[in-house]
Amino acid sequence: MALAQEKYYTAEDYYNMPEDIRAELINGEIVYMAAPSRIHQKILMELSTLINYYIKTKKGKCEVYPAPFSVQLRKSEDIVIEPDISVLCDKNKLNRRGCLGAPDWIIEIVSPSNPQHDYIDKLILYAKASVREYWIVDPQTQNIYVYTLEPEHFSVKVYTFHDTVKVGIYEDLFIDFAVFDLDELSDSE
Repeated sequence: MALAQEKYYTAEDYYNMPEDIRAELINGEIVYMAAPSRIHQKILMELSTLINYYIKTKKGKCEVYPAPFSVQLRKSEDIVIEPDISVLCDKNKLNRRGCLGAPDWIIEIVSPSNPQHDYIDKLILYAKASVREYWIVDPQTQNIYVYTLEPEHFSVKVYTFHDTVKVGIYEDLFIDFAVFDLDELSDSE
C-alpha cells in the first residue's frame, strides 16, 4: 500500500499565502517560522541600520532589505526564502514580490529552535545560487561566520561579538560587533 504523498507547493502557492504568515518555501515544502526573539530583532535592526547608513553615505547603488523580504533564488526552482538581511546591488533582480535571483550579501541571525536551517540548509542554497557573501550571526555562541561563496574565493572565517568584521563586498565597510549592547538582553530570554 502506497503512502499518501504530501502536497508539493510551488512559488506561486507561496506568493498566494496571506502576508501575515511567516514561512519559507524550500524544494516544494512550506517551512513555518516562529516570531523572532528580542535579541534577534536588536541585531537585525543594528546591522540593517549600519549597512544602510554606509550605502547612503557612499551614494552606493546597493539596497538593504530586512526580513520579511521574499527572495526567490532561481525562477526555475520552488525555493523562496526570507533572509534576515539581504543586500542587493543589481536592481534588475527586484520585483513587486521582492527579489528574483541571488542577493550579493545575506545575513542570517540564528534561531535557537532551528540552527541547522541557517548553518547547513541555507548555506547550501546560497552557495548553489552564487550569493557572494553569507554571514551567520549566532547570538547563542556570540560568533559570526563569514562565508565568501564566490567559486574562486570560497572561504569561511569565524569572529566573535568582540571583533570588528570586514565586509567582503565592500572595500571599506567594517562592522564592530563590540558596540552592539547585547549584554542587557542575554539574560532576559
